[in-house]
Amino acid sequence: MKIKKIKNLDLFEEKNLNVLLRTFLSSFLIISFFFVVPMVINFADKNFKTKEFTNNSKKVLAYTLNGKSVNKNSNEIINEDDVLFDIFSLNDLESDTVRLSASTIKQLFEDTGYDLKDVRKKKLVKPVALTLLPQEITMIEDTKKRKDFFIQIVLPLIVQENNNIRLDRKTLFNIINKSNNTSAEKKWLEKKYKQYGINSRDLSTLKIRMDEIPVSLAIAQAAKETGWGTSRFAQEGNALFGQWTWSGEGLKPKDADAGEGHKVMKFNVLQASVRAYQRNLNTHSTYKDFRKARAEFRDANLPLDSIKLSEYLNKYAETGSQYVEVLQKIIVQNKLKDFDDAKLLPSSIDLESLI
Repeated sequence: MKIKKIKNLDLFEEKNLNVLLRTFLSSFLIISFFFVVPMVINFADKNFKTKEFTNNSKKVLAYTLNGKSVNKNSNEIINEDDVLFDIFSLNDLESDTVRLSASTIKQLFEDTGYDLKDVRKKKLVKPVALTLLPQEITMIEDTKKRKDFFIQIVLPLIVQENNNIRLDRKTLFNIINKSNNTSAEKKWLEKKYKQYGINSRDLSTLKIRMDEIPVSLAIAQAAKETGWGTSRFAQEGNALFGQWTWSGEGLKPKDADAGEGHKVMKFNVLQASVRAYQRNLNTHSTYKDFRKARAEFRDANLPLDSIKLSEYLNKYAETGSQYVEVLQKIIVQNKLKDFDDAKLLPSSIDLESLI
């Protein structure tokens, strides 16, 4: 009986030992897993994925259009209705637009003497403001002709929006240089603070945000985002710059899941798309460094350099620095800088000396 008891005791101790070993081994594996995994993830992030490819960007008007958006860099809450009010107003004014054919538009350009070669030399742009892109632009096989045609369409729209900003800047500087402001000037300032998403009533911030986007840079981005006017978003929604929305009116990407994700913002007219693009670069926290670099050009009394400023748009698209390289190639190869100092006819004397 003693031998049997000893054997049972040995067996019991052996089972306990096995249980302890298994428990220890399991614990070791679990602890090792939670210790090693973060190291592996960190290594993968550093070696296989760069942060510049994170799309924090076309959050462009990722103002969600359904409430308020927090500007993380300044801790300000942006009221999107105020920021986008004039864009929506412009959109609503042009709800019944007519799409002209490519041949009609070309004839219009010829009748008005609107030619890009002439613009490059004289720096004067005919005020031909089209509301919709012609569908036939997708069928122009000659690449140069298609590019020139696209530039002719978007150039007056971009220059016009820059003119609007120039006039606003002139008004702003007149107000800044006065010791006392009228009630009308104060109301104007309040409106612009809201329009540019500034709750702090900071004049220096308003001066930095209320500024132009180089024409060559805007054309390059429009060309890249639309495939020179051939994309579905451009044709169906006048979306020249691929801006996103999660709740506003827009077009769903074909590869997106139903009911989920973003839509590309839809506009009734091309002009509204250009204005929304400029407002986005001038207000969204993602482009704070872009605005800072632009202000440095202004302080040095230098013309805005689209090549250098494009370096601060690496977050506009998921491809990051590759996106910037593409923009720079488009600007250089198509000599888009020729249009940076172009003026819209009829020329206004008030615009000649503006900053």
